[in-house]
Amino acid sequence: MTYTVDGEGTAQITYVARGATGTTVQEAALPWRKSVRVPLGRTPTITLILPDHGGQATCTLAIRGNHAQRSTATGPHGRATCSAELHRHR
Repeated sequence: MTYTVDGEGTAQITYVARGATGTTVQEAALPWRKSVRVPLGRTPTITLILPDHGGQATCTLAIRGNHAQRSTATGPHGRATCSAELHRHR
């Protein structure tokens, strides 16, 4: 699955991969992209938080190349979260 954050500047990004807790990237340069494996039973989730000076950024979640969810954050400390259920591949 692939997490993508589009925008300009930086954002704090937290995403779920194989671990029990989320992984946080402080001041990630945008645009940002990460492909990970998420085990069945875990919910793939990405959250972005904009810096003090604000801006706009959009997170996108794709599972097996298919768009699953998109959300946009705007303004100072704007926040957006994308998550989706993983289904067994048939």
